[in-house]
Amino acid sequence: MKITNGKQKGLKAVSNERGVIAAAAMDQRGSLKSAIAKEKGVDKSAVTPAMLEEFKTAVVRVLTPYASAILLDPEYGLPAAKARAKNAGLLLAYENSGYDNTRPGRLPDLLDLWSVRRLVSAGADCVKILLYYTPFDPPAINEVKHAWVERIGAECAAADVPFFLEFVGYEEGADEKGLEFAKKKPEVVARSMEEFSKPQYGVDVLKVEVPVNMAFVAGTKACKGESAYTREQAKEHFRRAAAVAKKPFIYLSAGVSNDVFSETLDLAAESGVNFSGVLCGRATWKDGIPVYAKQGAKALEDWLAGQGVKNIQNVNGRLKAAKPWFSFYGVSSATALS
Repeated sequence: MKITNGKQKGLKAVSNERGVIAAAAMDQRGSLKSAIAKEKGVDKSAVTPAMLEEFKTAVVRVLTPYASAILLDPEYGLPAAKARAKNAGLLLAYENSGYDNTRPGRLPDLLDLWSVRRLVSAGADCVKILLYYTPFDPPAINEVKHAWVERIGAECAAADVPFFLEFVGYEEGADEKGLEFAKKKPEVVARSMEEFSKPQYGVDVLKVEVPVNMAFVAGTKACKGESAYTREQAKEHFRRAAAVAKKPFIYLSAGVSNDVFSETLDLAAESGVNFSGVLCGRATWKDGIPVYAKQGAKALEDWLAGQGVKNIQNVNGRLKAAKPWFSFYGVSSATALS
């Protein structure tokens, strides 16, 4: 398999010296606004764009010296992008925050004022989109999503920029943090990884959930009661999902705590899967939200410099088991792809 020069350059820009993606994520918009409003005890409308920019800039300034890249949104994240450390590449999100809840299927939408070309002009080394996806949805819904991803893949190919596809599993009307969905999750994740590895989508890196809910893996610290899988079964689910991936894949933290995400990566390492890193957001910085809401930007920076740095180093320490993204192409260095 060959990879174009532009895509190779973009992937190198967001990887560390080993070719592993050790990226931080700070592209939250609606959820961040809601969380700050809740901690401040105010209406969501009282959280201004300037506050979101200030929060993002603090996170980027303090944490990117320890990251290979930062994922931001072009709506509120561009000032923060200027504050990143020289070692950190830039991924920009292309999708609107949230999804269309007026009809079934959690259909996605792109930002009105942006295109892949414009994101690259704004400094993006790579472009990311988020898609809510389940293979169990009716074909009429998934065909819309498949065509949507194909269009973005073609747009990224035309601009010769890497395309990161993040997909998050769901089930309409279900408790996605509950036991029943936990039992279905391995198949949702594996079949999604298999689908979007297909060449027509033009995806370069799959940003995926782990195929289990750690709260239901028996014998883990995260498991507080009933379980959906034994530890050995969970490791098998990791292996089964990894086996169908035909593209490099990285794990997202999905809003869990730093301790839970660290334990998750330990399990991934034990299972021996060939993941190529992480794109980790809330597991690093979410406990700084109440600090910012109640005490302001300086207090947030102080918290980040202490606990935030510890959190990101906890995750980085578990990336020894990660394999370089270029190993998926059967070579021992990125330059061998040329």
